[in-house]
Amino acid sequence: MDLVVNRNRTALWGGRSLRCALGRAGVSANKREGDGATPAGSFALRLVLYRPDREAKPKTALAARPLAREDGWCDASGDAAYNTMVRLPYGASAETLWREDALYDLIVPLGYNDAPVVAGKGSAIFLHLATPSYAPTAGCVALARGDLLAVLAGADATSRVVIS
Repeated sequence: MDLVVNRNRTALWGGRSLRCALGRAGVSANKREGDGATPAGSFALRLVLYRPDREAKPKTALAARPLAREDGWCDASGDAAYNTMVRLPYGASAETLWREDALYDLIVPLGYNDAPVVAGKGSAIFLHLATPSYAPTAGCVALARGDLLAVLAGADATSRVVIS
């Protein structure tokens, strides 16, 4: 089953309509690093990462692993580790995944710009938790906790996030 995300900030999952947050610049077919847009396309759910001090391992058929305080995601387009998980501190720019807010308590890296990685095309495109007000993201798709847990419970290796 796929999570189908629309530009109007709704997503469809198993016949249910879910509210979601998207990038502050909307959806783009030409995503670039730092543009604030959510990329258009169909993307695999690569892995579930969860913060073990705040969340139990979610029920899912997807591979899952706990986050560590040192986990980061490289967003330096000229770096060899661009758009991959790294251990912090890291020598190039990298986003911290162990955050003070709850947005990354559950994260699913999407299969965007990762096979192969293209410098400058965008990094750290995740399915993650939304703020209570569904504030725009930096380019990710964000859902309410209960909705994200429902998606994870029904997702498998063939599931995709389809952003149109």
